[in-house]
Amino acid sequence: MTLAAYLVAALAEIAGCFAFWHVVRAGGSPLWLIAGMVSLAVFAAALTQVEASAAGRAFAAYGGIYIAASLAWMWAVEGMRPDRFDAIGMAVCLAGAAIILWAPRG
Repeated sequence: MTLAAYLVAALAEIAGCFAFWHVVRAGGSPLWLIAGMVSLAVFAAALTQVEASAAGRAFAAYGGIYIAASLAWMWAVEGMRPDRFDAIGMAVCLAGAAIILWAPRG
């Protein structure tokens, strides 16, 4: 459930932020802002489904997932393939997220 919630959150956050980017930076229709706001609400709701002992821990671990999803978005939507440094950085961040979320705690 945690991974699914993180993936939904990441897609919703990136899509919502992209909608704002599209309006402000690319001159898109302001109607994109409605979709962006709905998407960002879905993002916030998805994060409440993460199984973690503290909100801060869930949000911190989400950072690694967000980085991976952002690079996937860059490749799939923007047509720019991540380079080896993107891949290395993503791997480090995902390892950190896993440690934060799943480390054995007493």
